[in-house]
Amino acid sequence: MNKILLIVLLLIAIGLIAFNVTMVDPADIFGKDSIVAMIGILACLCAIVLLLIFNNAKRIQKKLEEEG
Repeated sequence: MNKILLIVLLLIAIGLIAFNVTMVDPADIFGKDSIVAMIGILACLCAIVLLLIFNNAKRIQKKLEEEG
């Protein structure tokens, strides 16, 4: 994966987290809109973790190919 694409995807995920945080109603956390926003935040956090794991795996793979 291209480094620029990784950065763009991470920025999109962070932007979606910021948007979803604004949708959470502190007075009614378990309301319909707040639950959807919380699920969106969780999904974006999962996407960020998966992108970082993929990036590290590619870096390890490249290092192993250089050695052997």
